[in-house]
Amino acid sequence: MDKKQHIAIFTTASLPWLTGTAVNPLFRAVYLAKDGERDVTLVIPWLTLEDQALVYPNNATFSSPSEHEKYIRQWLEERVGFKLGFSILFYPGKFSKDKRSILAVGDISEIIPDDEADIAVLEEPEHLTWYHHGKRWKTKFRLVIGIIHTNYLEYVKREKNGMLASFLLKYLNNWVVGIYCHKDYDGSIVCNVHGVNPKFLEIGKKKREQQQNGDQAFTKGAYFIGKMIWSKGYKELLQLLHDHQKELTELEADLFGSGEDSDEVQEAVKKLELAIRVHPARDHADPLFHDYKLFLNPSTTDVVCTTTAEALAMGKIIVCANHCSNDFFKQFTNCWTYDDSDEFVKLTLKALAEEPAQLTDAERHNLSWEAATERFLKAVDLDKPYDRTLSRSTSNYMSTSLNLQQTVEDASAFVHHVASGFEISRRIFGAIPDSLQPDEQLRKELGLTDAARKQEKN
Repeated sequence: MDKKQHIAIFTTASLPWLTGTAVNPLFRAVYLAKDGERDVTLVIPWLTLEDQALVYPNNATFSSPSEHEKYIRQWLEERVGFKLGFSILFYPGKFSKDKRSILAVGDISEIIPDDEADIAVLEEPEHLTWYHHGKRWKTKFRLVIGIIHTNYLEYVKREKNGMLASFLLKYLNNWVVGIYCHKDYDGSIVCNVHGVNPKFLEIGKKKREQQQNGDQAFTKGAYFIGKMIWSKGYKELLQLLHDHQKELTELEADLFGSGEDSDEVQEAVKKLELAIRVHPARDHADPLFHDYKLFLNPSTTDVVCTTTAEALAMGKIIVCANHCSNDFFKQFTNCWTYDDSDEFVKLTLKALAEEPAQLTDAERHNLSWEAATERFLKAVDLDKPYDRTLSRSTSNYMSTSLNLQQTVEDASAFVHHVASGFEISRRIFGAIPDSLQPDEQLRKELGLTDAARKQEKN
């Protein structure tokens, strides 16, 4: 009997942080493992208590990886309603305050034993490869797939000297992801491979039943939900509201989120002559959100906006920017896109005066994780019999092949490996200090042995 494919999914966040890179890879693992045809391992960051306090909402902390895993599995079981067939492993991570992100510490590819290293999925591959120092991903795994979540270039453009930084980051991202991934930026496949938590589809189903019975399914107006940092859409939204206060006098909206820019967002809202209210972060599936009929989302920084998909699944109208990050959503009747601020106003007022269209069965399926998993497998050719002759790179860095492209790539990988191995060069490019290897606290909490430490250094 042939050995099953093994898929290791590496991601940059985990519950209870309800960000897309925590939620989407989690459900991807669930549904890839659902039919039992492949072995799936989800590899997520473990943070010390100090960093957990900076990242996880509502003062949630975990004293051990096993306690954290228990929380994740309980959260999932409440939402999917079937047996979970995947494994969870943790890699050492640290929270970067300036990047507002979790970064890996050490060579996290070693989390997967060599005899199980088959297919790797890197969720946010640029993020996972910027400071990677260790075995080359293409050497470790037979197939490495990169899934883009975030438009980091758009984030950087908003900072000081943003245009120059964005230009440099674009080439850095293309470089490191091209070195380490088979499916990535270069000739990349544009395909939405994410679904929504089944709980949101159930909410939408109940709303559709209310509409079919002639009941008023939506009794509230507009809202927005997202981590409360300017780059997550708050800047665009508040600018639109500020510029069109006279036209939007009948608009009432609630903003839900917590984050580093919460105080500044609240101060900006106070200056508006509109009924805009700010609230702490809540789970989007909370009953509090069920009765809103309009989701305003002007964000252009997320390649895939999880909250937009969730709002569509709940049967709401979405008013969002006509942007490539929203292309997948344009197929849905309730997704209304605008090209300029005047059209934003027009669509917002129209949505407040109308009721959402009833979500069709086809739309429900396209939003599901079953459909997303089918799209993913097809996009990366894993819907066909797996070619076990697919070979890893012949060496970690320098190839003896006469193929010029391969030789250049191997040389590039060697340069990155050398540069990422020195503390000075790592810091120049923004790595967290002393993140080349896990410190004693992370090693102790993760139970990393001396043998594993020696393996990391090799």
